[in-house]
Amino acid sequence: MASELESGAEGRPHGHSFVKKTFTRPTNCHQCAEYIWGLVSQGFMCEVCNFLVHEKCIKTIATPCVGLAASLVENPVAHCLSEEKSIKGKFCNVCRKKIHEAPGLHCEVCDYFIHDYCQEFAVPNCVDGSTYDPYTQLSEVTTLHNNREGNLPANSKCCKCKKACWSPDCLTGMRCCWCGMTFHSSCLNLLSKDVMNCTFGKLEPIFLPPHAVSIPRTQISQLNFIGLQSKESVGAHVLYRSAERKALAVSDDWSSTGGAEASRELEETMQSGARSREREKKEKQLKEKEKELEDEMIKVYDGYNSLRKRLFRTITVNKYFTKEQLLASAMKAFIVSQDSSNFYLLDVYADCDSQREEEIQDPYPVQRLVRKENRRPAILLGLRDCENDSGIIKVWARKLQVGKHTVPITVNSTITTKQAIESALEEFGLEETSEKFELVKVSLDSGRVSEIVLSSEDIPWEVLKRRGFESVRLMELTRFYLQLKEDPHGSEVALFVGNLPPNLSHKNYETILLDFIDHESKFSSLGPIYYEYGSMVITFDNSNSAVNAYETLKNKVYEDKKLLVIMLPTLVPSMIPVKTVPLLVFVNVKSGGCQGLQLISSFRKLLNPYQVFDLSNGGPLPGLYVFRKIVKYRILVCGGDGTIGWVLQCLDNVGQDSQCSNPPCSIVPLGTGNDLARVLRWGPGYGGDEDPLSLLRDVIEAEEIRLDRWTVVFRPLSEETGTPGADGKPLISSAQTNEDNAQIFVMNNYFGLGLDADLCLEFHNAREEKPEKFNSRLHNKGVYVKVSLRKMVGRKMCKDLHKVVKLEVDGNNIELPPIEGIIILNIMSWGSGANPWGPEKDDKFSKPNHWDGMLEVVGVTGIVHLGQIQSGLRSAFRIAQGSHIKIHMNREVPVQVDGEPWIQPAGHIVVLKSALKATMLKKQKHKVKRRNTAPPTNLPTTPVRVSSTTQVPASAPFRSTQFTSSSSSSSPPLNLADLCDSPTHATAV
Repeated sequence: MASELESGAEGRPHGHSFVKKTFTRPTNCHQCAEYIWGLVSQGFMCEVCNFLVHEKCIKTIATPCVGLAASLVENPVAHCLSEEKSIKGKFCNVCRKKIHEAPGLHCEVCDYFIHDYCQEFAVPNCVDGSTYDPYTQLSEVTTLHNNREGNLPANSKCCKCKKACWSPDCLTGMRCCWCGMTFHSSCLNLLSKDVMNCTFGKLEPIFLPPHAVSIPRTQISQLNFIGLQSKESVGAHVLYRSAERKALAVSDDWSSTGGAEASRELEETMQSGARSREREKKEKQLKEKEKELEDEMIKVYDGYNSLRKRLFRTITVNKYFTKEQLLASAMKAFIVSQDSSNFYLLDVYADCDSQREEEIQDPYPVQRLVRKENRRPAILLGLRDCENDSGIIKVWARKLQVGKHTVPITVNSTITTKQAIESALEEFGLEETSEKFELVKVSLDSGRVSEIVLSSEDIPWEVLKRRGFESVRLMELTRFYLQLKEDPHGSEVALFVGNLPPNLSHKNYETILLDFIDHESKFSSLGPIYYEYGSMVITFDNSNSAVNAYETLKNKVYEDKKLLVIMLPTLVPSMIPVKTVPLLVFVNVKSGGCQGLQLISSFRKLLNPYQVFDLSNGGPLPGLYVFRKIVKYRILVCGGDGTIGWVLQCLDNVGQDSQCSNPPCSIVPLGTGNDLARVLRWGPGYGGDEDPLSLLRDVIEAEEIRLDRWTVVFRPLSEETGTPGADGKPLISSAQTNEDNAQIFVMNNYFGLGLDADLCLEFHNAREEKPEKFNSRLHNKGVYVKVSLRKMVGRKMCKDLHKVVKLEVDGNNIELPPIEGIIILNIMSWGSGANPWGPEKDDKFSKPNHWDGMLEVVGVTGIVHLGQIQSGLRSAFRIAQGSHIKIHMNREVPVQVDGEPWIQPAGHIVVLKSALKATMLKKQKHKVKRRNTAPPTNLPTTPVRVSSTTQVPASAPFRSTQFTSSSSSSSPPLNLADLCDSPTHATAV
């Protein structure tokens, strides 16, 4: 007989069904992570979830069985599961076995890993990033840890006992998803009350607290708010069991052996065949051995829905069990807490329909079960729905000011929802009228969470019984919530709509949307509208209308484009602590190969998922709109220079409607060149080996610095509309057009004219032709080399550029030397880290930087010269410095602004200081360790003498037209970050 213990730490039931087990190989205890020593019956194993434990550790168990865990979750939140893929070195949080033989799934928001076939038993305990309660003040808010069991980082130590709490051999230990605190599950109850509250760890200064985020009460899951795609299908390896094509889940101890047996049953259903004599002999011997034993293993189905899907659990019972003992064992397998008189047992393999409907009776019900060849006996646990007229339902309080979270309510087949609400109000001690409240039925199934608001005339007990007929386990996981009818989120619910044609009128956009939405789902307001992107925000008075509009619009197509629809959360600035400056994260998942996908998943786990946005889902506009009411915040852009320019451009568009019009931006370089990231010390490119946590810590420590921005005006001489690209069509997408057909750009990094732009255009055309091949920095640079070699032997479009271009700097005409390209620099990094301006030397030019209000103009003589600049062997010809540049072209010439190239027809180009400002974040240098263990703080700042040539006023006359070139062989290697540093950085900024 199995020896079972029902309670763990502090006498609380843990739900495990332990039996003594003899281990034939080294096995670790899941409680203390130490080896289970002994010869026979060394430890215990849970029959439900495979939890292995020492006998001495049973009394300290604080981790509930997975069969009970779902019913203990106060606010269930469904996991954002990814598509199945090979996951190595992780343990399943359901069956506790290693994920290596079968594909697995992992949550994009928390460290929850499961086998694909364990998804039916997933616990909906994902992190809740939106817990705003209008009845709670900021000083009253406490945030508990979001603990996840197992899969801890190597060398993790318990914060209480300071011992190792991780193991590479089993699922053990606990870790908070937000602050990263690790501890033994047995030490959880020993922690002080102060430690039990999560402070978000080292990321507290930039962490968006969940109590400041509000989402409307809707059926829309967290997936849709953070822009994730739900898992719609499963792989080809999964066996299906019913017409609904539900995937086979867990069976036979929730292991792969159970799946094998279920697969064998399916094969026998499909086809019958003769078994070999040798196999029959082995099975006969196995049956004889089983007959000698008093215990027998039986499959248990918990309802007709489970029987259709072939989802069962196994129990080990004595052959001489009575009917009551067999019923108690079956109920224990599914953690059923109802009275046993409400249930009955049926024999699944009975010979005829009439016998299948007869209840199992004494005497010796186990021995009387029908047995089929190569199959274990099977019974069905059913609910007496016709005979039970009364029962107990659990009612949970949702965001109500009450002393207890849940109360049991006695109901019957005549008690309506209104009467149940009145009973619940009395139990909770609320002296309110029932008209202000509603009762919500919440169903937990396969890790999913679904809600239905019951009408006042519904019968909660009948609703629960219908659920129990399908599955007794799902009936136990069905709960009822008492909540106010008025949504605490407020009356305004916003939807972001994109992929509409750009630059239409307000009336046209409104007409398009009203053609899709019915009158009942009509929005209350339209705006703001981002005309040049074809995007807008529509607001609704209630969540029901917003949900109906969301479900309608997300499947609509306009002009062969599917509409992009995102439901937006709301941030409450008053609930953000004063010392917290939230970080808004933008990730371009298409940059850097798969690095963008890895980063966005890591940031969603380290931060609040509602502060991380995927740029492939509407670009920066949804995130900027969500943060529009925050007075002070920072931005982290994960992408290349083009992505950074995109975010800065969107900031220009939304700045007037935001409390913070110029938030400082930091960078994780995922592009090819990453020149701006190099200047600001964020590195030449993210290699994937740097810890995302350290990246966020660098953002916290980074210092603010100003970046000059420049307006580039292109005014062609011809009457053509727009600036044509290589195919004759207008190419400029981020420019504005005025009445005299002038194109206006905002430049952040550099502007090229001639040879440099010609190479950039060739690369751009090659990428547009086959974008799938440009997925790595190495490949992109290889294409640049091929393009350059072709230009060396081919027709030179930019030859004698100095004869067709006239240059004017700050009102002075500049005589150009024989060159093929002109580069105008705002930052001292170009072409993946090269410095065309060259090292500092004694000439009439001042030391350049990106906040001095000056531009540097240099020239290149050919492809070889460009290659020498890239390799650091030479510098470009220094032509001029100034703040107002005019260029006149007699014929069409290739040009590029911040890496966006096109062919510019003959005309005039003006570069002048822009009124738009940008504040960037510069990564601090690595600190030098001090010898003393207690470094002094609040050190006085020592003034530094500034050279007279450090800064040049914008009104200063032109300094020099002397053309100089230098070789790096006689100069020390340069640090671009040091080159751009001001001697008095604090005053320069």
